[in-house]
Amino acid sequence: MSQPATSRPRRATARAGRLTDDSGRRVPAWELVLRYLLLLAVLALTVGPFVWQLSTSLKGTQDDIYSSPPSFLPGHPTLHNYERVADIIPVWDYVLNSLKVAVANVLTNCVGSALAGYALARLRYRGRSAAALWFILAMLVPAESIIIAQFTTMRSLGLNNTLIGVVLPACIGSMNVLLMRNAFLNLPHEVEEAAYVDGANVWQRFRQISLPSVKGTLAVVAIFAFMGAWDDFLWPLIVLNDASKYTLTVGLNYLHGTFANDQRLVAAGTVIAVVPLIVLFACLQRYFFRGVGEGAVKG
Repeated sequence: MSQPATSRPRRATARAGRLTDDSGRRVPAWELVLRYLLLLAVLALTVGPFVWQLSTSLKGTQDDIYSSPPSFLPGHPTLHNYERVADIIPVWDYVLNSLKVAVANVLTNCVGSALAGYALARLRYRGRSAAALWFILAMLVPAESIIIAQFTTMRSLGLNNTLIGVVLPACIGSMNVLLMRNAFLNLPHEVEEAAYVDGANVWQRFRQISLPSVKGTLAVVAIFAFMGAWDDFLWPLIVLNDASKYTLTVGLNYLHGTFANDQRLVAAGTVIAVVPLIVLFACLQRYFFRGVGEGAVKG
């Protein structure tokens, strides 16, 4: 059944020489201008810092980064700062370590969250509601309050100073499990019941029917897991003590310490750290926005 026109997002369109939204209401010119001004303000607040860092990373020694008023565009663009970052620290080794951790985190979260979410949403067993409540309560616990317990656990397992020890505590996130649970809850039961009548077992219903229907939410989980592992600084700093195993966020800390006066190097290292996240989101953005609706909380 189609939704009423009032529930659809209102977009301004030109009809018969005047601006109207989807419900046919006329949009005053001042309101349209205000909307675009707000959008530009949000764009400046979100994208502006990254663009400024990118500009700083491209500025050569001839450019004064502390000039007043500040110069946004580099007068002498150069990639020499990126070369200097690679000369000072083994940045590409750190990138590889971060990539290993992030990919492992994505795989474990996608597989584990999908299985746990399906069990919470579709299977019938005693204590299912209590199990879902425990995942919700786990989200309320600050990570800093359990980090000592995690460290002692990794030490007792002999996983200190290993990339496995970095991955293990965050291999399945509570929020990701709840996202998958809500996505599976929103699927119609009729399709799965028809497969059950045809003789499909639980694994076949999960793998062939339910899982392909929540690809958007899987993309959301993948992006969240990758970002969480890629940006994490505190836990790798605690569990790793061998410089050759440092992740990128920990390795870039050397630029902030020893070379804090040269902001061009810091900006270049920041751009190197952000580019993989941009590429990942660009590749999965169409699935991401579809998955936001699939994993929405069911009212």
